[in-house]
Amino acid sequence: MKLMKRDVVYLIGSKVRDIREKKGLTIARLAFEAGIESKQLIRIELGQINTSLYQIYLITKALGIKMYEVFLFSDKPFL
Repeated sequence: MKLMKRDVVYLIGSKVRDIREKKGLTIARLAFEAGIESKQLIRIELGQINTSLYQIYLITKALGIKMYEVFLFSDKPFL
């Protein structure tokens, strides 16, 4: 099954939000730790924008996880 761009963007944003919430972080705190704007993080989490890999790197570093973890769903990579 081929995923559309919007599906991939939404899945990654949802995964970031899930991990952030499990770690008990607010959007403002994670954005600060990652060095990005809160509004940008909100748009990423909602799947409204196709962000850069570098921003995903900054977010995952601030979350204390490996970058590949945002690409895992049900213990299987979706890509």
